Amino acid sequence: MRILVSAIAGLLFGLGLVVSGMADPAKVQNFLDPFGAWDPSLAFVMLGAIVVTFAGYRLAFRRGRPLLADTLSLPSKTDIDVRLLLGAGLFGIGWGLSGFCPGPAIVSLPLLATGTLVFVPAMLTGMLLARALQNRPRGSAKRAEAAGN
Repeated sequence: MRILVSAIAGLLFGLGLVVSGMADPAKVQNFLDPFGAWDPSLAFVMLGAIVVTFAGYRLAFRRGRPLLADTLSLPSKTDIDVRLLLGAGLFGIGWGLSGFCPGPAIVSLPLLATGTLVFVPAMLTGMLLARALQNRPRGSAKRAEAAGN
């Protein structure tokens, strides 16, 4: 049941990305360019997403758990650090340059557009690189390991 609901939710999300124009890089770039051909219509998409997410979380909090899971998993880390700011900055720069973020890029893959075919491998490479950097031993851990501690 959980897999079926997840598949339906994924299809609904992908359909929403296409219908809203989030899968159109030119529309996204116009939204992100307030001093050019600014198109504010994607603000309504974001507002709709916030409303739906807020209602979903309120429902899950009231029930004490989500509909199809035993526990509600929320991030425990709430501090803003350099890594968060750097990652958010890189994400924003990539989004502004390409007009894609991960969800719309995946939805656009069947179109085989050149931009998508460049973006998705670059995104996957970036994800693997970020994971490798995250899992590498830090300087003090390396020194402790080298010292035999």
